[in-house]
Amino acid sequence: MTQENTAKLTKDELDDTILYAMEKPTIWYWVALAVSATCFFFGIICCWAYQVYTGLGVSGLNNPVGWGVYITDFVFWVGIAHSGTLISAVLFLFRANWRCSFNRSAEAMTVFAVMTAGLFPLIHLGRVWLFYWLMPYPNQRQLWPNFRSPLIWDVFAVSTYFTISAIFFYVGMLPDLAIVRRKATGIRKWAYGVLSIGWKGTQKQWKHYNQLYMFLAAFATPLVISVHSVVSWDFAMGIVPGWHTTIFPPYFVAGAIFSGCAMVITLVVPMRKIFRLERVITIDHFESLAKLMLVTSIIVTYAYIVEFCIAFYSGNMFEAYAFKYRLVGDYWIPYWIMLICNSMIPFVVFFKKVRRNLVALFIISIFVNIGMWFERFNIIVISLSRDFSPYSWGMYTPSWVEFGITIGSFGWFFLLFLIFTKTLPIVAITEVKEIISAEHH
Repeated sequence: MTQENTAKLTKDELDDTILYAMEKPTIWYWVALAVSATCFFFGIICCWAYQVYTGLGVSGLNNPVGWGVYITDFVFWVGIAHSGTLISAVLFLFRANWRCSFNRSAEAMTVFAVMTAGLFPLIHLGRVWLFYWLMPYPNQRQLWPNFRSPLIWDVFAVSTYFTISAIFFYVGMLPDLAIVRRKATGIRKWAYGVLSIGWKGTQKQWKHYNQLYMFLAAFATPLVISVHSVVSWDFAMGIVPGWHTTIFPPYFVAGAIFSGCAMVITLVVPMRKIFRLERVITIDHFESLAKLMLVTSIIVTYAYIVEFCIAFYSGNMFEAYAFKYRLVGDYWIPYWIMLICNSMIPFVVFFKKVRRNLVALFIISIFVNIGMWFERFNIIVISLSRDFSPYSWGMYTPSWVEFGITIGSFGWFFLLFLIFTKTLPIVAITEVKEIISAEHH
């Protein structure tokens, strides 16, 4: 936040500007809420309930492609969740002040994305009522899950990540909830009073708050690396051509941050316009976030190149064929969509005029989200469809049920985020005030 933009913004004006978003919803808000709810209920009622009643045969899953759109969606949503921890925790430790305009939305996005991702392993089970078989507890038959399976590691990684992210999200809001409490009336005043758990802003409270926030930031930072590394081991621990490589953990982490930054831009650009936050979330902030997205795009592109180098340099005929098939095989269209969206379009962010053009950034972020979804699809489906033996090769085509459930997941995610914008502060008020005070001083 620059001096030019904050000199005209007082602390009281900041409160009014941010709390304006929590006032009476507009007609466009209700339209967006209705569209999101419609997509969600279509996915859960028309598609998922039909699959539960009929069976997994209504999906396009087959032998050898036993993982398809559902696991693609799971990896995609876990990746989306990573930028929240990065922007909030990692940049906080490095004292990057521009994060303060994005961190609350990014933290909310993290919690909602993890909640969305956690649904897909259950959907993929088919018989969802047996989900408790994944949990590590001794049942009446004295059988335990296979702790050597990365799928069980996912249970621990995702549940731990969700717990820490939710706590970090809530603790960061405590001072802001007290501000909302002072300006609210009726039942809302009581609700925010309960949520703020007696926050008065005393020196002692601030001391303990800062220590706790620093501890949670330091504790959450390793999760950025560990959680998606564990997700990458779902593939890297197998011997399937195209999966069995040590580049997957850093490759997945960079891709997760890349897609997460793009989703933050996708959410915040319209939110800034609708809730009139131009004086709080400036062009300079978007430029910093665009630079981070560009850096991770370069890392992801480098990983694409290294994958091919490893495959051909190794002399392994199965690896070499797998990557040739990606380029010119039956799934060449999804693969080239991935390359164009992730490795070509984001490179226009090198130009400063593009970085400072919100319409261009919004469009680029949409392409990045599409490209990152296809990246996970290509990794999963292409390798499974062409295994070692030609006898076991097969094609996979997603069904309308899988696409419907995917659309429902986006509806669920946007529905939660829209509810968040009207119930909780969408910008970290106290952190922005600290920056304003420092700049004015």
